[in-house]
Amino acid sequence: MAKIFFSLSGEGRGHATRVRALVESLRAEHQVAIYASGDAYRFLAPLYRGTNVRLHRMGGLRFHYTPTRRLDFRKTAWEAIRFMRRLPLLVRMLERRLVDERPDLVIADFEPALPRAAQRLSIPFLSIDHQHFLTTYNLSSLPLWLRAHAALMSLIVRAICSGQHHTIVSSFYFPPLRSNCSNVTQVGVMLRPEIVATTPENQPHLVAYWRRFAPQNVLDALQASGREVRVYGLGSRPRSGNLVFHAISEQRFLEDLASSSALISTAGNQLVGEALFLGKPVLAFPESRNFEQYINAHFLDQSGAGAWAEMEQVSAAHISGFLGRLDEYRARIHRSRMNGLPVTLAALSRHLPAPGTEPRVGVQAESQGAATGNRPSPSSLAI
Repeated sequence: MAKIFFSLSGEGRGHATRVRALVESLRAEHQVAIYASGDAYRFLAPLYRGTNVRLHRMGGLRFHYTPTRRLDFRKTAWEAIRFMRRLPLLVRMLERRLVDERPDLVIADFEPALPRAAQRLSIPFLSIDHQHFLTTYNLSSLPLWLRAHAALMSLIVRAICSGQHHTIVSSFYFPPLRSNCSNVTQVGVMLRPEIVATTPENQPHLVAYWRRFAPQNVLDALQASGREVRVYGLGSRPRSGNLVFHAISEQRFLEDLASSSALISTAGNQLVGEALFLGKPVLAFPESRNFEQYINAHFLDQSGAGAWAEMEQVSAAHISGFLGRLDEYRARIHRSRMNGLPVTLAALSRHLPAPGTEPRVGVQAESQGAATGNRPSPSSLAI
């Protein structure tokens, strides 16, 4: 039995969903601890309360939005600067935790602190996320303006997480890797066991998902479709014509998605991949100024399994045009490629020690950690 530490970005549900799928596959045979912040911590806390999986809250980056519900670059950048100033302290606190608990492997999902602590102690760590597509994928098929943004974002990805022993990129699209990439594995999205076990149906209703908000023009366009639309992410509210609003419920959302005709949502990688695995065409609306989602949307369009549109420009014509091509989209979905979990678990096993092997924290690192005092409490990591 190995001891595995995970850390993940707290922004949105995609990181938490990906890590949860991995943890559920590992927790029966290994000791698992998770370090999370923000949305990810709030999502995982009720799931692992009282279980053998230890969840610790820590500080992390978060996105800010303008009153017009666009990504606020200035506030987000300022938050990032403040976090990076606190990062050395967080790394030292995590370093003491690692020395005390002696994990065999660290896995990071776009989180900067735990990998840095692992590197200082020569503990092997892997990167498993979506964002490293920016540093490993050949993006030459994208329009020039998106390639320019990708080049800038790749610098941020390298600053967040680099030096890993192995990079696993989880994505619903599979362009060629760059020629200079080594120790990189392309996989589909991380699917929870309940998704893999689900038998999809094809009923008339649609499922819609947004994170935090949706413009009125989108809701008006969905109402004009004439189909029942089960809306998640906007909270529970009274029914409005054919729009039925539900609070987030993981089980109910999965049931509705598996039985739907299609998904209409923002262009997050994890959710799009889950929908495609279930055979559902996707109409994606990238969040304004979220260039990663624009890239996802372009690759969705290139795959032929769905379409995309600017959220602020969506009209009834976009919805009706998408619905008129559902059979064409379904025929181009490659479900077998979407489940990235088996390949990922095989890659992880190659980095775990053989039974009976001593923990990998060195003597020098251990003595340095002992000099720093007692292990910090979980709450003290939320700086």
